[in-house]
Amino acid sequence: MNDTERPSYVLTFSDAVEIWLRSWNGEYQNRIAASYDVNPGRVNDVLKERKHIGSREVALERGAT
Repeated sequence: MNDTERPSYVLTFSDAVEIWLRSWNGEYQNRIAASYDVNPGRVNDVLKERKHIGSREVALERGAT
């Protein structure tokens, strides 16, 4: 199976928490997406809270410690 036949990576809840933290640290969405090998729209889905609802609150708790 070559790269074009392989399914895209699906972001997990833990990934979503990391995305929030990286975004708050000033990292661009396209760079975050590239590190997960996903479309930048998937990162935007997390940051617009269309996916992985609750990950922002977990990131807030984790970032406060």
